[in-house]
Amino acid sequence: ESWSPKEVFEAAYRQVDGLNFGLALEAMKQGRRGTRRGWNGKNMSVAYQKGYPDGIPCNENTARAWGMKVGELFKCRPYLQLRCADGSFQMWVASQSDILADDWYIVE
Repeated sequence: ESWSPKEVFEAAYRQVDGLNFGLALEAMKQGRRGTRRGWNGKNMSVAYQKGYPDGIPCNENTARAWGMKVGELFKCRPYLQLRCADGSFQMWVASQSDILADDWYIVE
C-alpha cells in the first residue's frame, strides 16, 4: 500500500479503457491473443508467432517467391499475425494508432 499527495496523484492519473500496446504485446508473447476495442472487424485479433529460427522445409509457394529450392530450410524471425475479419490470416505490423492506443484487451 502506498500513498501519494492528492495533487501528485491527480497529475499522474488518467483513465483508460484497456491495456496499452506494450502490455498487450507482453501478453501475446506469453501465448495470448490481443485485440482492440476500436477495431470494427468481427473476431479480429493478433497473435505473436515465434517464427522458425532453426528453419522449416520450404514449400513450393515460398520457394517460388524467394527463389529457393523446395525443401530448403526457410528461417523466419518472430512476427505478429492478424486474424482478419473474413477469417483469413496475414502477417501484421502495428500502425501508429495501434501502438499509441489504450484500448487493447486480451481475447479469452
